[in-house]
Amino acid sequence: MDAPALQCHATTKHFGDFTAVHDINLEVKAGEIFALLGPNGAGKTTLIGCISGLSRPTSGHIQVFGYDVVKQFRTTRALVGVVPQEVSFDPFFTPHQALMIQMGIMGVPPNAKRADELLELFSLSSKRDAYTRNLSGGMKRRLLVAKALVHKPKLLFLDEPTAGVDVELRQELWSEVKRLRNQEGTTIILTTHYLEEAEHLADRVGVIDHGELKLVENTEQLMQRFSQSQVLFRLGRALENIPPGLPAGATLQTAQELLIPWNTPEELSAAINKVQAHVLIEDCQVRHTSLEEIFVRLIKPHSEDKETSI
Repeated sequence: MDAPALQCHATTKHFGDFTAVHDINLEVKAGEIFALLGPNGAGKTTLIGCISGLSRPTSGHIQVFGYDVVKQFRTTRALVGVVPQEVSFDPFFTPHQALMIQMGIMGVPPNAKRADELLELFSLSSKRDAYTRNLSGGMKRRLLVAKALVHKPKLLFLDEPTAGVDVELRQELWSEVKRLRNQEGTTIILTTHYLEEAEHLADRVGVIDHGELKLVENTEQLMQRFSQSQVLFRLGRALENIPPGLPAGATLQTAQELLIPWNTPEELSAAINKVQAHVLIEDCQVRHTSLEEIFVRLIKPHSEDKETSI
């Protein structure tokens, strides 16, 4: 398909007097992994609902691979898979039955072989005929992903896919996300509170806050634009003041801990030499700005404005 996987044009969603999503303009390319970041209540899940057909936008329009989600909803619904935040199953069905039922819901002829393949893919074959109520939290999360894939969607939404799962399972899900994109060509949009997840997986990042899309940028370029590297020195003796000649922004974290910003290896080397000229360095630790720190910096002004107005 030559059309973008997703196009949102001035998309707005009201619930009475409350605006959950306001004037969103967004384009996601086919085959990319896009991370939609935002605090709780920012509008992420509402926007996903509008795109997937679970909710209808109040104004604006949305296209999935060139098809209008309102006027051509049957076509777009077949192209979209959604893994919701909430873990919910009928407790009296088995994982295999749940997948077979999901095929019927999505208009796909029931295919026991396909169901078994998905169970194998997500390491659930041993629980094929167990009641879903007896699955662990991580297994239920994997089954949610399997259900979203029964109809082989071209656009997959992962709404907090690793919430409440252990580190090992999180790594497994990351690998599966990459496999879906690289081998199946699936376009993936994920929301997450694990900023490390977005930094590790996403080609591009969008930040939404209070229903408004604040920015959309290549993940690597975003990291470079907001990056601020620092070096933390543990000193051989206590200092009362910052030694002269150090870069602007140098601060004493404690009497024996000195933090200095730097951007190039040359600046780092110069900082080390200047500190050594004044005091013995017992240890040093280099730090780099994380996506989580950038995210907090981007939404903090809005949060502070809101606090001031209360």
